[in-house]
Amino acid sequence: MDTSKVANSNTTTAATTQKPSKAAAVATWADERLGLATMAKKNLRKVFPDHWSFMLGEIALWSFVVLLLTGVFLTLWFTPSMGEVQYNGTYEQLRGIHMSEAFASTLRISFDVRGGLLMRQMHHWSAMLFIASMMIHLLRVFFTGAYRKPRELNWVIGSLLLLLGTLEGFTGYSLPDDLLSGTGVRAADGFIKASPVVGTYMSFFLFGGEFPGESIIPRLYTIHVLLIPGLLLALIAAHMLLLVYHKHTQWPGPGRTEKNVVGYPMLPVYAAKAGGFFFIVFGVTALLGALLTINPVWKYGPYDPSKVTAGSQPDWYMGWPDGALRIMPGIETHLWGYTISWNVMLPILVLPLLMFTILMLLPFLDAWITGDKREHHLLERPRNAPTRTALMVALMTMYGLFWIAGGNDIIAIKLHSSINQITYFLRGAVFIGPVIAFLITRRWCISLQRKDNETLLHGYETGIIMRSPEGGYSERHLPLPESRAYTLTARERDPALNGGPEGTDANGIPAPGEGRLAGLQRRVRTLWYADNVQKPTPEELAEGHHHADHEHELQEGQEGHAADGHQFDGHHLVEDENLRSH
Repeated sequence: MDTSKVANSNTTTAATTQKPSKAAAVATWADERLGLATMAKKNLRKVFPDHWSFMLGEIALWSFVVLLLTGVFLTLWFTPSMGEVQYNGTYEQLRGIHMSEAFASTLRISFDVRGGLLMRQMHHWSAMLFIASMMIHLLRVFFTGAYRKPRELNWVIGSLLLLLGTLEGFTGYSLPDDLLSGTGVRAADGFIKASPVVGTYMSFFLFGGEFPGESIIPRLYTIHVLLIPGLLLALIAAHMLLLVYHKHTQWPGPGRTEKNVVGYPMLPVYAAKAGGFFFIVFGVTALLGALLTINPVWKYGPYDPSKVTAGSQPDWYMGWPDGALRIMPGIETHLWGYTISWNVMLPILVLPLLMFTILMLLPFLDAWITGDKREHHLLERPRNAPTRTALMVALMTMYGLFWIAGGNDIIAIKLHSSINQITYFLRGAVFIGPVIAFLITRRWCISLQRKDNETLLHGYETGIIMRSPEGGYSERHLPLPESRAYTLTARERDPALNGGPEGTDANGIPAPGEGRLAGLQRRVRTLWYADNVQKPTPEELAEGHHHADHEHELQEGQEGHAADGHQFDGHHLVEDENLRSH
């Protein structure tokens, strides 16, 4: 057999097999026992959609990574002790002052450790970004309906991450033991003691005796460095695993269905983009830490239980419960020798737990109201769920008003107003404001739905004004591109709500199993979908397009001819215009 007719080679020697490298041998050994190659190949080629809104979750993830990196640096020099020492460091204004070892080590990190102040400020700024990006990410998920089946548990995990991130932030800014953070710890002691019956016992257990004790800083350090970060890491890992398992949600568009994902593979595209985005987040955090001072503890001095900083406020994410506390009327009840401080217990102990409980239950309440048990992988535009969107805007309004109330003293000073009048106004606004926001947002979404239907049926506005032979003026419309029309129509119709009287179906026959809870569900569902505008039917679309085609035919005869008055629009020369007579 003449092998030269079969294969050619550009070398002078025959090809021979080579012994695999040591790395390849190790990889083969591991794959034969763990099956990593198949799993890695499947997941590394996993497809992720590409949309700017998906980056909000990545900001939270990379901010957490920056928190870990800077936090490890800070633990090398921070001393979590309340033992008293005399400061003799670089900062002259506090030299010779007695303070805790925690505060002295914070000053040493800020002024004596190379890069220490930058790391401190990057750590604090990344904590701000971590919580803020989680909040915005949760809002994006809610407004687009991404929390629906099968992602309810991921929503719960995200809510727990927000709660733990808030607690982690509180324990973190309490560690320096400066006057501002000490004031916050003193307030926390009062909140704990507001718990009926067991409050004082809980305070003694946490502080190791009467406030401030000797144990609170070491215990907060353990919680801040070990307990909460461990829980955060576990929840983030579970969050990411569920994200991979359930597939990523995507916006509606041509070729996108509930059963596929259109996007880029993990390697190399998405990994490169995510890696670059990490460096962007890191760089922005570094710029914030280098250029914008945050938490200058040297200005506050060491904590002294007999002193309180004027105008003291917590970090922004703790501002809303502080605002609720400030505007709560002073109500107390005395029962059997115990004092129930409603003015502290309700805004601090009850309201936050109630709000977070409502937040975690939102997917399940949505499923119960709508009766929707199907899986959803396509996102919804907020306007297409008016009641859901309005509900979250109402909660946001209440949150914002509580947050504003947290600075009522600063507002009164800056605006030269009465703090009592501001407080009375906010007491009413936190109840009235959400209702107004709900109504406005809902009507706004319904109006946008009507606008979408008009655009689908009659085309989009071009800004070109046409004049008919009879002298009438009209704006020219052009049909939407098919991709845009597909996106606007890629939504489901609301369920029919044409049942009979309560307890019966559309034919008047008693519904089986109809009880008080089912009747409540039906009434709430009716209100949930009330006034929604449904997308046009195929017949309506065909009629609208036929009408639009007829208009275009009528307008074609006017193409290239300027109507009277066009010569004065600034884009035409009068001598170049041939005016059309009518």
